[in-house]
Amino acid sequence: MGNVIYDKSMSLDGFIAAANVRPEAGLGDEGERLHTWAFEDELGKELIEREIARLGAVICGRRTYDLSIPYWGADGPTGSARVPLFVPSHSVPDDVPEGGVYTFVDDIEPALARAREAAGDRNISVMGADVARQLLRAGLVDEISVHLVPVLFGSGVRMFEGPVAEHVTLELVDVAESAHATHLRYRVVRDG
Repeated sequence: MGNVIYDKSMSLDGFIAAANVRPEAGLGDEGERLHTWAFEDELGKELIEREIARLGAVICGRRTYDLSIPYWGADGPTGSARVPLFVPSHSVPDDVPEGGVYTFVDDIEPALARAREAAGDRNISVMGADVARQLLRAGLVDEISVHLVPVLFGSGVRMFEGPVAEHVTLELVDVAESAHATHLRYRVVRDG
Protein backbone atom coordinates (compact mmCIF):
# COMPACT_ATOMS: atom_id res chain seq x y z
CA MET A 1 0.00 0.00 0.00
CA GLY A 2 1.28 3.45 -0.93
CA ASN A 3 1.37 6.53 1.25
CA VAL A 4 -1.34 9.15 1.69
CA ILE A 5 0.44 12.46 1.05
CA TYR A 6 -0.91 15.95 1.68
CA ASP A 7 0.95 17.89 -1.00
CA LYS A 8 0.64 21.68 -1.17
CA SER A 9 2.44 24.81 -2.28
CA MET A 10 2.48 27.42 0.47
CA SER A 11 3.54 31.04 0.87
CA LEU A 12 6.12 31.75 3.54
CA ASP A 13 3.36 33.15 5.75
CA GLY A 14 1.32 29.93 5.56
CA PHE A 15 -1.22 30.48 2.77
CA ILE A 16 -2.12 27.93 0.08
CA ALA A 17 -4.25 30.47 -1.78
CA ALA A 18 -4.18 34.26 -1.80
CA ALA A 19 -7.10 36.51 -0.90
CA ASN A 20 -10.21 36.75 -3.08
CA VAL A 21 -10.53 33.12 -4.21
CA ARG A 22 -13.22 32.87 -6.90
CA PRO A 23 -13.95 30.79 -10.02
CA GLU A 24 -11.89 33.02 -12.31
CA ALA A 25 -8.98 33.03 -9.83
CA GLY A 26 -9.02 29.67 -8.04
CA LEU A 27 -5.89 30.52 -6.05
CA GLY A 28 -6.95 34.10 -5.34
CA ASP A 29 -5.34 37.33 -6.49
CA GLU A 30 -1.91 36.46 -7.92
CA GLY A 31 -2.12 33.07 -6.19
CA GLU A 32 -0.68 31.34 -9.26
CA ARG A 33 2.70 32.50 -7.94
CA LEU A 34 2.51 29.44 -5.70
CA HIS A 35 2.95 27.18 -8.74
CA THR A 36 5.77 28.98 -10.55
CA TRP A 37 8.21 26.36 -9.24
CA ALA A 38 6.30 23.60 -11.08
CA PHE A 39 6.57 25.25 -14.49
CA GLU A 40 9.68 27.44 -14.52
CA ASP A 41 12.09 25.43 -12.41
CA GLU A 42 13.92 22.30 -13.63
CA LEU A 43 14.01 20.86 -10.10
CA GLY A 44 10.28 21.46 -9.80
CA LYS A 45 9.52 19.80 -13.14
CA GLU A 46 11.59 16.76 -12.14
CA LEU A 47 9.85 16.56 -8.77
CA ILE A 48 6.39 16.67 -10.42
CA GLU A 49 7.33 13.94 -12.93
CA ARG A 50 8.73 11.71 -10.17
CA GLU A 51 5.64 12.13 -7.97
CA ILE A 52 3.17 11.50 -10.81
CA ALA A 53 5.07 8.30 -11.68
CA ARG A 54 4.44 7.07 -8.10
CA LEU A 55 0.84 8.26 -7.94
CA GLY A 56 -2.15 5.91 -8.06
CA ALA A 57 -5.01 8.20 -6.96
CA VAL A 58 -5.89 11.73 -5.88
CA ILE A 59 -8.43 12.97 -3.34
CA CYS A 60 -9.60 16.57 -3.43
CA GLY A 61 -12.40 18.50 -1.81
CA ARG A 62 -15.44 19.71 -3.66
CA ARG A 63 -14.34 23.35 -3.44
CA THR A 64 -10.96 22.48 -4.99
CA TYR A 65 -12.76 20.53 -7.71
CA ASP A 66 -15.20 23.37 -8.45
CA LEU A 67 -12.43 25.98 -8.66
CA SER A 68 -10.04 23.79 -10.67
CA ILE A 69 -12.21 21.90 -13.17
CA PRO A 70 -12.05 24.69 -15.80
CA TYR A 71 -8.26 24.25 -15.84
CA TRP A 72 -8.08 20.47 -15.42
CA GLY A 73 -10.69 19.34 -17.92
CA ALA A 74 -11.46 15.63 -18.19
CA ASP A 75 -7.88 14.52 -17.43
CA GLY A 76 -7.67 16.02 -13.92
CA PRO A 77 -4.65 17.64 -12.26
CA THR A 78 -2.24 14.99 -13.57
CA GLY A 79 -3.01 15.74 -17.21
CA SER A 80 -2.27 12.95 -19.65
CA ALA A 81 -1.35 10.57 -16.78
CA ARG A 82 -5.12 10.52 -16.03
CA VAL A 83 -4.79 9.45 -12.39
CA PRO A 84 -8.22 8.70 -10.83
CA LEU A 85 -9.51 11.54 -8.64
CA PHE A 86 -12.04 11.05 -5.82
CA VAL A 87 -14.13 13.94 -4.51
CA PRO A 88 -15.93 13.63 -1.16
CA SER A 89 -19.20 15.50 -1.75
CA HIS A 90 -22.86 15.21 -0.88
CA SER A 91 -23.80 16.05 -4.45
CA VAL A 92 -22.48 15.59 -7.97
CA PRO A 93 -22.24 18.63 -10.23
CA ASP A 94 -24.24 18.60 -13.46
CA ASP A 95 -21.25 19.39 -15.67
CA VAL A 96 -18.71 16.66 -14.81
CA PRO A 97 -16.58 16.16 -17.96
CA GLU A 98 -17.62 13.08 -19.90
CA GLY A 99 -14.91 10.42 -19.83
CA GLY A 100 -13.19 12.24 -16.97
CA VAL A 101 -11.15 10.77 -14.12
CA TYR A 102 -13.60 11.99 -11.44
CA THR A 103 -15.58 9.90 -8.96
CA PHE A 104 -17.82 11.57 -6.37
CA VAL A 105 -18.13 9.78 -3.02
CA ASP A 106 -20.41 10.80 -0.15
CA ASP A 107 -17.79 11.14 2.62
CA ILE A 108 -14.06 11.33 3.30
CA GLU A 109 -13.42 7.78 4.55
CA PRO A 110 -15.25 6.05 1.66
CA ALA A 111 -13.33 8.38 -0.69
CA LEU A 112 -10.07 7.19 0.86
CA ALA A 113 -11.16 3.55 0.62
CA ARG A 114 -11.96 3.98 -3.09
CA ALA A 115 -8.66 5.82 -3.64
CA ARG A 116 -6.71 3.00 -1.91
CA GLU A 117 -8.47 0.44 -4.09
CA ALA A 118 -7.61 2.39 -7.25
CA ALA A 119 -4.03 3.16 -6.16
CA GLY A 120 -2.99 -0.34 -5.12
CA ASP A 121 0.61 -0.03 -3.92
CA ARG A 122 1.02 3.50 -5.31
CA ASN A 123 0.68 6.80 -3.45
CA ILE A 124 -2.46 8.88 -2.91
CA SER A 125 -2.17 12.65 -3.16
CA VAL A 126 -4.48 14.83 -1.08
CA MET A 127 -5.44 18.26 -2.40
CA GLY A 128 -7.54 20.81 -0.52
CA ALA A 129 -7.14 22.19 2.97
CA ASP A 130 -10.42 20.92 4.43
CA VAL A 131 -10.08 17.36 3.10
CA ALA A 132 -6.48 17.24 4.35
CA ARG A 133 -7.51 18.45 7.81
CA GLN A 134 -10.21 15.77 8.02
CA LEU A 135 -7.76 13.03 7.02
CA LEU A 136 -5.09 14.38 9.38
CA ARG A 137 -7.53 14.46 12.31
CA ALA A 138 -8.50 10.87 11.53
CA GLY A 139 -4.81 9.82 11.55
CA LEU A 140 -4.93 8.83 7.87
CA VAL A 141 -2.15 11.03 6.42
CA ASP A 142 1.28 9.40 6.12
CA GLU A 143 3.30 12.32 4.75
CA ILE A 144 3.08 16.07 4.30
CA SER A 145 4.88 17.61 1.35
CA VAL A 146 5.21 21.41 1.38
CA HIS A 147 6.56 23.48 -1.49
CA LEU A 148 7.51 26.65 0.39
CA VAL A 149 7.40 29.59 -2.03
CA PRO A 150 9.30 32.81 -1.24
CA VAL A 151 6.29 35.13 -1.21
CA LEU A 152 4.16 36.68 1.53
CA PHE A 153 0.42 36.93 0.85
CA GLY A 154 -0.75 38.49 4.11
CA SER A 155 -4.17 36.85 3.80
CA GLY A 156 -5.96 34.05 2.01
CA VAL A 157 -6.54 30.36 2.73
CA ARG A 158 -4.20 28.91 5.35
CA MET A 159 -2.68 25.47 4.92
CA PHE A 160 -3.64 24.51 8.46
CA GLU A 161 -6.71 26.49 9.45
CA GLY A 162 -8.18 25.29 12.70
CA PRO A 163 -6.67 22.92 15.22
CA VAL A 164 -5.80 19.28 14.84
CA ALA A 165 -7.21 16.99 17.54
CA GLU A 166 -3.79 16.60 19.19
CA HIS A 167 -0.15 17.25 18.47
CA VAL A 168 1.07 15.68 15.26
CA THR A 169 4.77 14.88 15.30
CA LEU A 170 6.55 15.08 11.97
CA GLU A 171 9.93 13.74 10.88
CA LEU A 172 11.79 15.49 8.06
CA VAL A 173 12.61 12.99 5.32
CA ASP A 174 13.69 15.21 2.42
CA VAL A 175 14.63 18.79 1.53
CA ALA A 176 15.39 20.21 -1.90
CA GLU A 177 15.67 23.85 -2.83
CA SER A 178 15.86 26.19 -5.77
CA ALA A 179 15.27 29.89 -6.34
CA HIS A 180 11.53 29.23 -6.78
CA ALA A 181 10.76 27.02 -3.75
CA THR A 182 12.08 24.95 -0.90
CA HIS A 183 10.55 21.48 -1.05
CA LEU A 184 10.04 19.89 2.38
CA ARG A 185 8.74 16.37 2.92
CA TYR A 186 7.72 15.10 6.34
CA ARG A 187 6.62 11.70 7.57
CA VAL A 188 3.81 11.67 10.13
CA VAL A 189 5.17 9.89 13.22
CA ARG A 190 2.68 7.43 14.67
CA ASP A 191 2.89 6.49 18.35
CA GLY A 192 3.35 2.83 19.17
